[in-house]
Amino acid sequence: MSITEDTPDSPGTPDSPDSPDNPDVIAVLRGDHQHVEELFNKVQDHARYRNRRKELADQVIIELVRHMVAEEQYVYPIVREAVGGQAVADHAVSANAAAEALMKQLEPLEATDEVFDRVLIKLMAVTRSHAEDEEAQLFPCLAAACPATELRELGGKVQADKAVRPTRPHPAAVTTPPDNVPVGSEPGLVDRLRDALAHPTEGGY
Repeated sequence: MSITEDTPDSPGTPDSPDSPDNPDVIAVLRGDHQHVEELFNKVQDHARYRNRRKELADQVIIELVRHMVAEEQYVYPIVREAVGGQAVADHAVSANAAAEALMKQLEPLEATDEVFDRVLIKLMAVTRSHAEDEEAQLFPCLAAACPATELRELGGKVQADKAVRPTRPHPAAVTTPPDNVPVGSEPGLVDRLRDALAHPTEGGY
């Protein structure tokens, strides 16, 4: 699609609803699905990414948690108000919980651990099934419940959140628990991510 400079409302201009710079929330979330799938494929590519598999798995966790939090904040409340939307949202929440449990199993593992691939494959299956359900049920329900202008507003909010929220641990983050907290009870990556996304700060998580 070409960009025209002399007609502000022409399709494809930066201010146009059809512009890639102004996607609606469904397009943003679909982009998340594609990006996570690309990361999964890289983690599974032992030949090219053998030494980066742990790093890529951590990035999968980051992207999935960001995606889930965005849906919880902006999408599920709207879907619940739609006809039949309560069951759709409940199913999505359940799928998120299953994926989150697997992410918490995966996050402490090294790529060389015997169970790393086993947990990863389970996470891939749950995530792909959830993405298919969203494409088939959640997104149509959201589109029916929301006018196009609101979908674009939500897309902008999700993109803005991604632009300002941290994507890696704060250099000064506490990595050991206080004396009165048992070893092993400190928050893991998933919990720290959720906390950072719910309470964003400039310092990271």
